[in-house]
Amino acid sequence: MTEQDKIHYFDWAATSPADPDIMQDSVNMALANWGNPSSIHKAGTEAKAILTQARETCACVLGVKPEMLFFTSGGTESDHIPLLSMLTRPSAGTILISAIEHPAIREQAMALTHCGWKIVTIPVNTEGFITPDAVISHLTDDTILVCVMAVNNETGAIQPVYEIADALIAVSRGKRKPKLHIDCVQAAGKIPFDLSYHGIDSAAFSAHKICGPRGSGLLYLASDITPFLRGGGQEKNVRSGTENISGAFALSKCLERYFISPDNPKAVKRFDEQKTWTEKFIKNIAGIKNCTLIPHQRAQAVIAGRKETAEKFSPWIVQAGFAGIPGQVMVRALSSRGFYISTGSACSAKKQERPILEAMKVTEQERESAVRFSFGPHTTQTAMSELFTAVSDVSESFSGKAIK
Repeated sequence: MTEQDKIHYFDWAATSPADPDIMQDSVNMALANWGNPSSIHKAGTEAKAILTQARETCACVLGVKPEMLFFTSGGTESDHIPLLSMLTRPSAGTILISAIEHPAIREQAMALTHCGWKIVTIPVNTEGFITPDAVISHLTDDTILVCVMAVNNETGAIQPVYEIADALIAVSRGKRKPKLHIDCVQAAGKIPFDLSYHGIDSAAFSAHKICGPRGSGLLYLASDITPFLRGGGQEKNVRSGTENISGAFALSKCLERYFISPDNPKAVKRFDEQKTWTEKFIKNIAGIKNCTLIPHQRAQAVIAGRKETAEKFSPWIVQAGFAGIPGQVMVRALSSRGFYISTGSACSAKKQERPILEAMKVTEQERESAVRFSFGPHTTQTAMSELFTAVSDVSESFSGKAIK
């Protein structure tokens, strides 16, 4: 991939270009520190010190205690650990998952049905949001776990996870509260997020979504769990296996550089810029005659200047459909011009299924034409303008043609 390819890369929600400085520092650190952190000799203790520092850095950035953080192989494993811990319980119960979850949650949760667990899907509204009322109305006496993602990976809808946490606490007064797990993969480094908020019991993070390496993730646990998978007892027995020190080091540096908080004014400034740039991009593509923003309400809010509604969506993700142009055709047409987008979750791309849009009751025609534009901290305003021009040209070139 060339530098020009990186400039016109608009699939950041699938993966991000690695931060060269952080990755180089990570490689240099790994070459100099090859010990196993479980070893008690000098090489091991030096490696353990680096792992400890990485955990403390992550904890400082996220505003939680270091002992609440566990390094994993990525967002998927961080989602799986709380789910699989349900199998250590003496009897099965009910797990609630939102209708818009990533396959890491959705598919693993459904696998638990073979072990006697009941999986209940919380419906999403047409705007792409899970409401606290919808969660509460689906609770049962044996609900043990509730899973709701922070930011949807296809629509960018920011879920009201704080309000859901409050609602679960309120409805559970005097009895056991179901655990609340949050998939934060599209939130970290993308929107301000308070991990220490009361009622959030666990959360998943991934390094490669914020300019870090693939194969490195983070799991937050507000309290102890009993892990289903066992091994050498690393990571306080939550995630056994020799630790990926290089990945942990890189992830800590990525969080430090890109996490959006008052302590990181540079990231806040970049976030505010992206909100302005994405608003302009939405207005522009909404003007293409065969374009429909998904959900429709987002474009309406941006065009009408309703900031409160527009800001319920991540400025880093925009989904739209172009009538008469199948999504995969639009992806290939833009790729041939050197612009890179997707039709949705990279994990589901080959299946050509759109369960999230289907749950939102998006029409079949719109689902088939829907594509996702996703941006990152290295996206430029000029590149976004060039993307709009390319999309407009592709749309015009296919105007009036029957495409299959």
